[in-house]
Amino acid sequence: MINEFVCTNISTQNPAALVAFYHEKLGIPVVFEGYDNYDGAKLGFSENAPGIIVWNSGKWGKSSESKVEFVFSCDTNLDEMYKELQAAGVETQEPRVAEWGGRELKLFDPDGNKIMILEPTQ
Repeated sequence: MINEFVCTNISTQNPAALVAFYHEKLGIPVVFEGYDNYDGAKLGFSENAPGIIVWNSGKWGKSSESKVEFVFSCDTNLDEMYKELQAAGVETQEPRVAEWGGRELKLFDPDGNKIMILEPTQ
């Protein structure tokens, strides 16, 4: 039986740029840099927790046939997060109240994967 969620794989033609976006623009730590030119880089918040593995699709092929959506939470309110992202040059919509009642901020990474950032619950 399945007993653990390990990671989500995404592939890109430019792994260094994609890793830089998640690390430098969104502040997600690089847990493991893999081999040359970020082949197999892991982004995440702990070495032992699930993370995002970025693969070089030119070398290893596509890791999936479609785009993914990542959902993150932040440690600040979304209005502050929105200002931080705008200052970092990240294009995003303004935060909004979702149909389910929580506040969310949506954007895309350079490869077109969706990113949703949720405001912390009170």
